[in-house]
Amino acid sequence: MLIYGKNVAEEYLKKGKKIKKIIIQEGFNDKNIDSLLENKKFNIEEKSKYELDQLVNGSHQGIIMDVGDFEYKNIDLIDNCSEEEVVLILDHIEDPHNFGAIIRTAEAAGIKDIIIPKDRSVSVNSTVIKTSTGAVLNMNIIMVANLSNSIEYLKNKGFWVVGTALEDSVDFRSINYEGKIALVIGNEGSGMTRLTKEKCDFIAKIPMYGETNSLNASVASGVMIYEVLRQKGK
Repeated sequence: MLIYGKNVAEEYLKKGKKIKKIIIQEGFNDKNIDSLLENKKFNIEEKSKYELDQLVNGSHQGIIMDVGDFEYKNIDLIDNCSEEEVVLILDHIEDPHNFGAIIRTAEAAGIKDIIIPKDRSVSVNSTVIKTSTGAVLNMNIIMVANLSNSIEYLKNKGFWVVGTALEDSVDFRSINYEGKIALVIGNEGSGMTRLTKEKCDFIAKIPMYGETNSLNASVASGVMIYEVLRQKGK
């Protein structure tokens, strides 16, 4: 997988992640990245801006890295979580920019675990990593074969599951978020699937006061996350 951008590159280098190859633009100069590259043995290639432009569809800022496939985590790492743990479940999010923005917000809020389904969902790709500004490196992205079974797994571990929808729901501020919480964010167009919705303990809605009747998935995630943290006294 090719990743790109100065912030992402700097995060990968700081974390000491495995890097197969680094491609930099002719005349590339960044003191932070240059310092991280100093005295280290990387396979570095220098190419023209045009050549870098052909490799990725985005603002590479003069640096591209080949880092191989993203490594997903297993759901059993949640077994040892705290009694105030917050986990995000993304129910078939499809837009990589939404996914990346959700990761960035979650990481900023101190959330470490995000669960995504294997099928009909965006995976961690270069756009997701770039949009998250490298925050994905501080997260556990857990890919599961069956979202419904995974929700049952969490419930057996003591989690309360809170989904988001406009219908058959209550104001998100009226829910008690004490204890272990799993927040479910639905698909950008169709929302949560029926099976996922049936597994939820609560369905929350964020009131709409304008003519627009829905929020972007990443914005909704941010609103929900910080209400949970507010109630937890963080």
